[in-house]
Formats: sequence, C-alpha cells, structure tokens
Amino acid sequence: MKNFVTLAALLTGAAALVSCSERSQGPTALSRDGLSVQPSAVKFWDVGASAAWNELATSLAARRPVDAGRLYAYLSMAQFRAAEAAQRIQPLAPTSAAIGAASAAVLTAFFPLDIVEIEAALDAQEAAPPWPGAAHDDFAGGEAIGRAIGARVLVFASGDRFGAANPGTPPIGAGYWVWNGGPIARGGYRARPFFIASDSEFRPAPPPAFGSPNYLAALAEVRAISDTRTAEQLAIAVYWNVNQSPRSNAAMENLAVELIRAYHVVDAEAARILFLMNAAAFDAIIDCFDAKYAYWFIRPPQADPAITLPIGLPPHPSYPSAHSCVSGAMTGVLAAAFPSEASRLADVAEEASLSRLYAGIHYRFDMQAGVALGRAVAALAWGVDLDEVAVLP
Repeated sequence: MKNFVTLAALLTGAAALVSCSERSQGPTALSRDGLSVQPSAVKFWDVGASAAWNELATSLAARRPVDAGRLYAYLSMAQFRAAEAAQRIQPLAPTSAAIGAASAAVLTAFFPLDIVEIEAALDAQEAAPPWPGAAHDDFAGGEAIGRAIGARVLVFASGDRFGAANPGTPPIGAGYWVWNGGPIARGGYRARPFFIASDSEFRPAPPPAFGSPNYLAALAEVRAISDTRTAEQLAIAVYWNVNQSPRSNAAMENLAVELIRAYHVVDAEAARILFLMNAAAFDAIIDCFDAKYAYWFIRPPQADPAITLPIGLPPHPSYPSAHSCVSGAMTGVLAAAFPSEASRLADVAEEASLSRLYAGIHYRFDMQAGVALGRAVAALAWGVDLDEVAVLP
C-alpha cells in the first residue's frame, strides 16, 4: 500500500523549493488533519494571478454548490485566452490584469452571491505594487481585455450540454447497477468536449464478466478491505471523498498551484498548464460517463451487501471509476508539465484511486481502467496545438 503521506510529501517538497527562492510562501492549501481547504492569502504580485485566482475559486467552491470540474475548466480557459489576448493585443498591459479580470467575470457567473468578494479581489490586485511606476492605464487595458474574454468564454460554456443528456433507464439483471429510483448522476455524459474526437474515444474494454473468476476475485478484495479496513485506509477514503468530488477538486487544484509556485512558472504558462489540466479532466469525465452508461456495471456493495461503506454510494454505475479518470487526467498533465515530479504524481493518482477501493464503492479494475482513460486524455491534451483547436473561443 502506498504511503498515506504521498500528497503531503509532494506539497512539502514543492514548498521547500519555494523557500529557497526570494518569493514568500503562504501556508499550504491542503490540510489532511482537518480534511479541509485553507486557501492562502491572495498576493497577486507575489504568487501569480493564475494561481491566486485558482485559490479563490477553491475557496468559493468550498462554500457554494457548484460542479467543480466545469468551474475550473472554464475559469482556466478564460485565464489562458486572456493571457494570450493581452500579449497579442496590448503588450504593455500586464498579463496578470487580463487573467484577473477574466477570472472575475467567470467566477461572478458561477458565484453571483459573492460578486462583492470577487470584485474586491480584483481591486486588491490592481492596488498591489507588482509593477513599480506602472501607469493605471496599463492595468485598465489588461482588465478590459480580460472582461471581454471572460464574457466570450461564458457564452461558449452555455452551450456545452453538461448534465443535459439522459442516459436512459438502467437495464435489469445480474451484474447490472441497481437503481434505487432516484436521480441518476449525468456528469459529463454527452457533453461537448474540448479535445477528444468523440465521447467514446477512450472507452475502456468491458469489465470482467459478472460471476467470472476475475470478477469474483475483485469483489473478494473489496470485501476483504471492508472487513479489515484500517484507520489509515479510512482516512484516505474520507480525505479524497471530501477534496475530490463533483463538488470539489481542491486536492488536485491546490497541488497544481503548489507546483506552479515551486517552479516559478510565469503567468501565461501557468494559465496554459491549468487549462490543459482542467480541460483534460473535463474530457475524461465525458469519456468516463460514456463508459459507465455503456456497461451499467454493478457496484461492489450491490453484489455483496456485507461490504460496509464509510462514505455514500454515488448515484451512477461502477465502471470505470470517475474519481480515477479525473486523477489520471490531472496528474497526467502535471507530469508532462513537471517531468521531474512524474513519479510522485503517479503515486498521488494511485492513492486517490485506491481511496475508492478503500471506501468499498469500486473494484480495482474500475480504478485501473479509470486512471488509464484519464492518462490517455491527458496525453492527447498535452500534445494539442491550441492554436488549431477550433472549438476554443
């Protein structure tokens, strides 16, 4: 079993790199002990606008119901396109101003009750002294570009069909997911992707046949863990359930921010990395839910009611694991961006995936198929020439 401190160690190593520089480092954005997110103070002039606005998004998402994957995909898209536009249209305008204004526009649409806090963050960014002697017009020019880009991205987002398609009525029979009659989670089912050619491009091969020796061995593993679940396994299951879910991508988002800061990534490149990471996760969920509703595979505790659950059973089929699809996609992009961290990022993805096995809600083959799917999407996204992607506004 991988060490429980995998992610904490990665963040500690990133923080150590920053401590050797002239930049100051705020508190880590992740807290395992409290199973909570504690965003660092917003210091745009010190840590970069992309990272700081990402942290603000994480803070807001912890307080308001929102689909986290969709939020971060369009937030980072707006940041990336705003940085591009600022460098192309008005080179004297600070890129970070465009990123900040685009972020404010997107966050206001997702969190309309928090517009005062969001605009105050943009005001604080403008009032900060990152550019000694810079004219106010410099910031204003970047802000105008960013708000225009943000508006375009929101129009684009409105047509993504996310959560709109109905997967239909579940089949009935041995080996099929058992529907309780309530709402079925649609996730990214049939949504518009960023990079994949179709929502079944990376559909995994079918799971082991229900009742086969391979299936029974996988089910027995879930039951054995359920019967002997350790405190460490329970902590991992609960941590990742809180910090990576449809409501929160806090664990992976804050990991990305830590790496961006540790390696002193400039704003425009940070925006590109965050966009590729979050768009890859968005596309991975599209492919993942295509597979879920192609196979409608039964959850472990539905096959063996003696399996205990420390967290709730998600309202959608088992195969593949959506949690693992997202973990594979996000860590795949980060590993491409920070190749010296690839081994530790693989460990993070494995721990995140194992958390669902420890929770009793997934088989090992669910996680393996999910991580492979996510990594395939990440490789596709990383190799894309973004100038040639027509779907982007």
